Amino acid sequence: MIEASGLVKRYGAKTAVDDLSFVVRPGVVTGFLGPNGSGKSTTMRLLLGLDRPDAGGSTINGHAYRDLPAPLCEVGALLEARAVHTGRSARSHLLAMAATHGIGRRRVDELIGMVGLEDVAGKRVGGFSLGMGQRLGIAAALLGDPQVLLLDEPVNGLDPEGILWIRNLLKALAAQGRTVFVSSHLMSEMAVTASEVIVVGRGRLITSGTVSEVIGRATSGAVLVRTEEADRLADLLTASGQHVEHVSPGTLIVQGADSATIGRLAAREAIALIELTPQQATLEEAFMEITREAVEFHGGTPPTAVDAPVTVGESR
Repeated sequence: MIEASGLVKRYGAKTAVDDLSFVVRPGVVTGFLGPNGSGKSTTMRLLLGLDRPDAGGSTINGHAYRDLPAPLCEVGALLEARAVHTGRSARSHLLAMAATHGIGRRRVDELIGMVGLEDVAGKRVGGFSLGMGQRLGIAAALLGDPQVLLLDEPVNGLDPEGILWIRNLLKALAAQGRTVFVSSHLMSEMAVTASEVIVVGRGRLITSGTVSEVIGRATSGAVLVRTEEADRLADLLTASGQHVEHVSPGTLIVQGADSATIGRLAAREAIALIELTPQQATLEEAFMEITREAVEFHGGTPPTAVDAPVTVGESR
């Protein structure tokens, strides 16, 4: 289990983490989400003792990271996969790490096979692609067979096969009762990998809970209704205080009533319904909604085809 209590970290006038508290439970994959500049990476550094908080503290399985007697065997971390001596081979890098904790060569060879680096294990890391570097970083995080994993953007640079592999790996590790804490910008991936999420913005906690709970908090509660008597049903719903929008002939979007209420009203009035579907946001849509006021870096409006610059020799 990971526990953070009132974490604060400032860099000069900039507060990167602001009174942040949360709990990451074992047995589930927990996603750590937030816009760029929200303090995710800084928080992970604080949890791992790489930065000292200005206030508050954190524990991993009840102990501060610095007090763990064999940290590599208790906590596996991937913060920056490219932070490896570029002149070493992948196998040499893992063997050097293993030697610090008395881990044998067999475990190194096992992990090289697990992450799919057998063919390049003897090659220098400096020539690795981004995806190969990620696989090596994941192998290093798993080296001590830890019960707690902290992974910052683990699918960065991986191809579709690699993304599916890490997704299944994280779920399997969590199913073994391990604590798996993963930061990511890929909402679609977190939606199918994480069971719980913690969302931060500008260094503060915005919300946390299961994926369905977080999505539910950002969902308007709208219900899509299709019926051949849309006009009559719309009048009845409006009269009872609901907001009704005609989106196409025979199709309504109703806000202010759940599907059960609409269904009972339609049954009472003998209105046959073709479709009655609650409208739920995706995790990405929910994330965009709940972090709207916490986005620090905004992009400009993309140029339209009319506004796009014309190069020499190009006709418009």
